[in-house]
Amino acid sequence: MKEINFLKKIKEQRKLELVDSSEEMKMSYMIKSESNLISAKILLGNERLEESVSLTYYSMYHLLNALLFKVGIKSENHTASIILLKLLFGIDNKDIYESKKERIDKQYYIDFIITKNDVEDTIKKAERFNAKIVDFISKISNNDVKDYRKKFIGILK
Repeated sequence: MKEINFLKKIKEQRKLELVDSSEEMKMSYMIKSESNLISAKILLGNERLEESVSLTYYSMYHLLNALLFKVGIKSENHTASIILLKLLFGIDNKDIYESKKERIDKQYYIDFIITKNDVEDTIKKAERFNAKIVDFISKISNNDVKDYRKKFIGILK
């Protein structure tokens, strides 16, 4: 219930809304996601660990945006998007939640230790997550789009 109330609040702020389904936006976010993951690996190879963690998260987040735009949902809030992954699509959101937390910790705080192995594990987790989301997106039919839109409306009633 707490998550639904949060989503309703974000909707009231007009940061979460139904829009037209957009293949163009979906593809743009998928391309952005792939670019972020490639960049994260390059940064890892050059010992830029903090920056690699951030781009790894954004790779996951941009694919989540691709999924949302596939069904015609625009979300301007990271947490709301991650909640919808579980509530609307039934996809475990633990990995992206953890990745978001790691990004925030590494981006905003200085009292942490990060190792190359940690970042490698994060990238592997992102690759698995991304593959699952790409596969999920590829299987969404036009009828599924309608059903997800109805379910979205029902969640926010």
